[in-house]
Amino acid sequence: MVDRIRKYGETISLDTRQRISKRYHAVTRAINKEFWNSISDTLHSLYVGSYGRNTAIDTSDIDILVELPGNLFDRYNNLIGNSQSRLLQAVRNAILNTYLKSDVRADGQVVKIHFSDGMYFEIVPAFKNWNGSYIYPDSNTGGSWRSTDPKAEQGAMAKKNRNSNGLLYDTCKHIRYIRDTCFSSYHLSGIVIDGFVYDAIGSWRWLNSGEASSSPSGTYEEVLLDYYVWHGIGSGANIIAPGSNDIISTASSYECLGKVLGFMAQ
Repeated sequence: MVDRIRKYGETISLDTRQRISKRYHAVTRAINKEFWNSISDTLHSLYVGSYGRNTAIDTSDIDILVELPGNLFDRYNNLIGNSQSRLLQAVRNAILNTYLKSDVRADGQVVKIHFSDGMYFEIVPAFKNWNGSYIYPDSNTGGSWRSTDPKAEQGAMAKKNRNSNGLLYDTCKHIRYIRDTCFSSYHLSGIVIDGFVYDAIGSWRWLNSGEASSSPSGTYEEVLLDYYVWHGIGSGANIIAPGSNDIISTASSYECLGKVLGFMAQ
């Protein structure tokens, strides 16, 4: 099974990455034009989610955080009613100016773009805090503000991936592959996958050239499954996000994660 993990750790195709990049810059330019009076297609945005953490596969949605000017926060926060929904609609309208023929809609915490080739973008409008984290709108249940620190998460994931000689990213991608191939009717979020593997992987790593393994085949997969069982994740225990230490709810994901891990350990 470890060989399969390496196989499905392969990168997204160059053609797909080029299309992602082109659309990323177009979205960034639209946001900057509307909110920053700028035509830059690089400033005030970054990849987040699985693509930003380098754990995406070719079926993954592409998440982008777009930073808005800080003075807009007070303007929207002081509005009566669901100000978060109004902010998402303003971002949606800005993107519609660029993608008139695409399905663009505000949904909960993001603006979603569904392209005709099946690719999905999710745009998170956010305001930057003094410490480098961000606050973003959640229009559900009357509206609220939430916090996120994607750069801290990306940094923690990158460091542990280096220490594991790439095993961290490969395992996260492999779990996504099994989810999408064998358990597509279930829900399993990307941050639950990445947070779980980050904790469960321990000191496991890909061996360097010439090193001999001292563990029997299948041991690594059993370790992941044992971690799932003995740390209560199968009973709905939460996970801590790498780097940011945000609490990740597993309520809607733990069932699928257990099925995927059980499949891997067979």
